[in-house]
Amino acid sequence: MKSNIRPYQPRDLDALYAISIATGLAGRDASHLYEDSKLIGHIYSAPYATLEPGLVLIVEDEQGVAGFIVGVLDTLAWTQRLEREWWPLLRENYADPSETPAEVWTPDQRRAFLIHHPETPPRAIAAAFPAHTHMNLLPRLQRRGIGARLLTAWIEKARQAGATGVHIGTNRANEDAIRFWRSQSFEAIEYEDVSPTRSLWLARRLYGV
Repeated sequence: MKSNIRPYQPRDLDALYAISIATGLAGRDASHLYEDSKLIGHIYSAPYATLEPGLVLIVEDEQGVAGFIVGVLDTLAWTQRLEREWWPLLRENYADPSETPAEVWTPDQRRAFLIHHPETPPRAIAAAFPAHTHMNLLPRLQRRGIGARLLTAWIEKARQAGATGVHIGTNRANEDAIRFWRSQSFEAIEYEDVSPTRSLWLARRLYGV
């Protein structure tokens, strides 16, 4: 099955939401867990497509859009921009579950918590590797080398725009994703003064790409 990598177009937004939840359980389908199918996309794909569409690439095959990669060049500036332009409206629509014990949160409430309290990388990582990216592929495109092609295309675009280092965060339980990022020269970054979380941070220098 042939696949094609191309720039993002506004009509792709619904597909980004759909792929986000279809890969939202450590790379597997999470749709059975959520009442609101857009929650994962609200956090991990839609803000990039809406606010930074020039750094979004789409991969599609004969069945349609089947994957994407998104990202930004300056993570610290991006965090501030989301606070101004993205989170406020969502916070009006999704209640902060903080007053409820976390151990009884539903999957929807866990994502709503991230809307009110976004997870960000340690500042030391964002300073040393300013760019960051997220990538998702539907199962039919996985393990075919397409992720590597998509990442290479995005890194070249980011490098040409001036990026010198890029980091990613992935769920520590997603062993397939961790193997992929390591295979693409990303190395785990841990800091003694930073408490471990569900996210594992990996980074790569872009000099000489």
